[in-house]
Amino acid sequence: NMQGYLLTLLEGGLEDPKINYDYLTRADKNLERLIALIEDLDSISKLEAGREVLKPEKFNMLNLMEEVFSLFELRASEKNIKLRFNKNYDRPIYVRGDKGKILQVVSNLVVNAINYGRFDGYCEARFFDMSQNILIEIADDGIGVEPNDLPRLFERFYRVDKSRSRNQGGTGLGLAICKHIIESHGQTINARSVVGKGTTFSFTLEKAK
Repeated sequence: NMQGYLLTLLEGGLEDPKINYDYLTRADKNLERLIALIEDLDSISKLEAGREVLKPEKFNMLNLMEEVFSLFELRASEKNIKLRFNKNYDRPIYVRGDKGKILQVVSNLVVNAINYGRFDGYCEARFFDMSQNILIEIADDGIGVEPNDLPRLFERFYRVDKSRSRNQGGTGLGLAICKHIIESHGQTINARSVVGKGTTFSFTLEKAK
C-alpha cells in the first residue's frame, strides 16, 4: 500500500494538491500499522522464546486501570462509550506482577472493547478477591463473539470478523500477546461472550501482601 501511494506521488501526484496530502497521510497511517505489527511480532517472539524477563513489583491495580482509561478516553468518546468501574472501590487493590506488561494487557483489552463496542455503550472494569489472587474483568456491551470463535480468540492473527478487523487497523496479535503475558505470570486469561450483548475478558494476578 505504501509503495503504491509513494509511486503515485513520484510519478506526478506530488504536484497535484488534491492528491499529495491525502496520499502522504495514507502512507503514514500504513507505516504506523507496519511499525505496530513489527513491535507486536518482536514482543510475541520474545515471550514465546522465554527471552522476555519479567520485573515483578507490587502495584495498585485500580491506579493502573484509571491510567489506561485516561489514555483511551478520547478514543472512547468518539463512540460515546463510557469507561467505568462497576462500583466505587474505596481501597487500593494491590497485586504483584510486571506493571509495564500488565499495562500492555489492560490497554489491549480496553482498546478491543472500544473497537468492537457499540455506540453509546460502555467498557467496565471489575475486581474480585479470590483469596490468593485478584480476578480482573474488562467487559463491554458490544457485538459479541460467536461460540465457535471463542476458543480461537487468543490465536495469532485470528480474526472473528476479517473485514471489520482490517478496518480497525489492529495487528491480530494483541490477544495472543495478552495470553502470553498473563501465562508468563503463572496465571490464566479467558473470554466469555453473548452475541449482540457483549464480551467479558477475565484474568488473574497474584494478590500482593
